[in-house]
Amino acid sequence: DILYLLQDMREFELYGTVRAVVSVCDSMNYITDEEDLLQVFRLVSNYLDPGGIFIFDLNTVHKYRDILGDATIAENREECSFIWENDFDEEEGINEYDLTLFIRREDEDLYEKYEETHYQRAYSLERVEELIGEAGLKLEAVYDAFTLQPPKPESQRVYFVAREVRHRGKWYADQTEDEKEEETV
Repeated sequence: DILYLLQDMREFELYGTVRAVVSVCDSMNYITDEEDLLQVFRLVSNYLDPGGIFIFDLNTVHKYRDILGDATIAENREECSFIWENDFDEEEGINEYDLTLFIRREDEDLYEKYEETHYQRAYSLERVEELIGEAGLKLEAVYDAFTLQPPKPESQRVYFVAREVRHRGKWYADQTEDEKEEETV
């Protein structure tokens, strides 16, 4: 059974530990403050079982700078149409994109218009690796999206695989009384 929870990942709480945490669809890029990203990684580490695995993806700096950049993407489909306008601030590493959606109403030939603004941050792979370590996780691998190959300069999305490692300040159910005492000294 899976317990689904809707929470802000910068302050999520679980009701125990888990064997794995998986985050996809560039969710981590929505964390635009580096300290907040570190906090997310620390929370993941806290709620992982000993040796538990954390898998997440990120869009790369290359994708924001060279692919999306200041591009406008538009598609006209049967059930919906959209306009996606990007504006990448390379100095800040923030991609702002405005989405205008036209979604067809059921049983009608009318479309409703919706507008959204999204902000995502481009993180260097090296900085993400450092934050993973600072959070008490061990980086196991980084892959070019949908492959088992290492990232390339032209990678648009990468997957990180990190593992929980025992560290001071985290309580473990299998700790001996002596180990628990050492933690408090």
